[in-house]
Amino acid sequence: MAANVTNEVSEEELLAALDPARLPQHIAVIMDGNGRWAKQRALPRIEGHRASMQSIRETVTACSDIGIRYLTLYAFSTENWSRPEDEVAALMVLIEHAVRAQVPELHEKRVRVLHLGRRSGLPESLLRTLDETAALTAANTGLTLQLAINYGGRQEIADAAREAAQAVRAGTLQPEEITEEELSRRLYRPETPDPDLLIRTGGDLRVSNYMLWEIAYAEMWVTPRLWPDFRKRDVYLALADFQGRQRRFGGVDDVA
Repeated sequence: MAANVTNEVSEEELLAALDPARLPQHIAVIMDGNGRWAKQRALPRIEGHRASMQSIRETVTACSDIGIRYLTLYAFSTENWSRPEDEVAALMVLIEHAVRAQVPELHEKRVRVLHLGRRSGLPESLLRTLDETAALTAANTGLTLQLAINYGGRQEIADAAREAAQAVRAGTLQPEEITEEELSRRLYRPETPDPDLLIRTGGDLRVSNYMLWEIAYAEMWVTPRLWPDFRKRDVYLALADFQGRQRRFGGVDDVA
């Protein structure tokens, strides 16, 4: 699960060694370490978030260029509302401006952009930007980029369960019909395949209420590198590690 951060192999060598036929279909990323990055440099926390925009750009570009189908970035959790009010307000503005600034490049790369999470509580201007971006890129056939903003894994499961309960009360669903598949269809983006690979920066070994239902069998790759320092090479390191694993999904190794 831990990252190999050796500097012995170049970015080009890592990329050349990857097997295109064994890439994950969906990568989910917990972008951690912005605050620590800023603190190490005696800067305000928001400067760490600003510096992370380059990391996002390189990660999206790497995934798009190599042929990853889905990338989900954990931009703002439901728990992040407990942060200082000025930091939250600055983050909302930064996210909106970053999305607007990157739309032309994303559209040119045929990236489709979607919002993942609850809409309630988000600023109207940010919602408008997300909606406009989703509409503009809806027909794009390249990478699908999901921005998890105001997202929580427990909240998503609770929302799905609430919707199922309402269907039972309305008589359109029977309790015995509430299966894993039925709940999956009621998640925020049921059309998106579950992540194959979960990347976490910053070194902490936890999933932080992120896609709890969907990452049930995701491979985890954790790097001590703080998110503002994350680059294409780190994406390739994660993919190389992923391709060295055997995914059993609760089964056993193949026996010759």
